[in-house]
Amino acid sequence: QVQLVESGGGLVQAGGSLRLSCAASGRTYNDYVMGWFRQAPGAEREFVAAIRWSGGSTRYADSVKGRFTISRDNAKNTVYLQMNSLKPEDTAVYYCANGLYSGSFCSTREYDYWGQGTQVTVSS
Repeated sequence: QVQLVESGGGLVQAGGSLRLSCAASGRTYNDYVMGWFRQAPGAEREFVAAIRWSGGSTRYADSVKGRFTISRDNAKNTVYLQMNSLKPEDTAVYYCANGLYSGSFCSTREYDYWGQGTQVTVSS
């Protein structure tokens, strides 16, 4: 079992920044991916960014490329999502997820464990 705890959400004005954190504990896979997804009201959960723990390769959704950065701290088993130049359309509940690396980063089906989510609200 893997436990994921997100933090760092909040209310910010358009153009501002937030940093989300996700601390992982418990038993993890040998080669795994940590991802961030988001879900706005009435919408499906969508991929935002992911990082492969071994090697650090990353993937981003086109909508956040150049604005968001995913990173990890191996010693703390923590993944971060630095979000800059935030837009009202970034408003959503953001979820951290963990799964065995299988070559894909972007599908919710690739992830087995999910955090409880943290609300990000961007005002115009």
